Amino acid sequence: METAFWVGTSWKMNKTLGEAAEYSRIIAEAAIFAEPALQGFVIPPFTALAQVCGDLKATPIKVGAQNMHWQDAGAFTGEISPHMVADCGATIVELGHSERREHFGENDIDLNRKVHAALDRGLTPLLCVGETAEEKALGAAAETVIRQCRMALSGVQDADLDRVLIAYEPVWAIGDKGVPASAEYADWMHGEIRQALPTNTSGQPLTVLYGGSVNPDNCEELAAMPHIGGLFIGRSAWQATGLVDIAERALGARK
Repeated sequence: METAFWVGTSWKMNKTLGEAAEYSRIIAEAAIFAEPALQGFVIPPFTALAQVCGDLKATPIKVGAQNMHWQDAGAFTGEISPHMVADCGATIVELGHSERREHFGENDIDLNRKVHAALDRGLTPLLCVGETAEEKALGAAAETVIRQCRMALSGVQDADLDRVLIAYEPVWAIGDKGVPASAEYADWMHGEIRQALPTNTSGQPLTVLYGGSVNPDNCEELAAMPHIGGLFIGRSAWQATGLVDIAERALGARK
């Protein structure tokens, strides 16, 4: 059975509760997310996490958190535990986004702890990896990304790899000034990642999503690539209609 193609977005530090509710209403009513060949997901800020989980509970759309601590409880002011994420109803947790690495000092050792904590709590870690423009220019793009993956997944049992998602997000492609990777380059990197990492218990390579200035103009070409298992969209999907549009285009490109 072919693996569903993943299409989703993180809202980052955006949306009030009212805006989150309206967004959820629109995507809950969109027929595209009922298609078995597509797995939709959305990752709201913590303030809206429980509400969005409730609003989308009756749909196939999965909901995730943008980060978490590796401890289940303790004196960690401002942090959110895996237990709290699961208690909200979320099933995914985004880990290791380049903004977390750059602005909040997260490293691969931290991410390894978080990946294990997510799996122990029954959550699906969505591990973000990617090289900087400098690393790419020096010819170390694949080595950098594979090192990030291997360190974050160190000690993870083969049976748990079924629940791991990788998001390849080149740092130079992210943000309002980002330049999206070509479909060919993204597909090459996805192939390198999948070849370097262990297969899951079904003998299939890990699912790797592409993120980095995904938009309506490039989503179809990216979705048609053989090694790309999904799209992790930024600002082009911050409006619900944008997410629906890209999901429809992406699924159409894969048929």
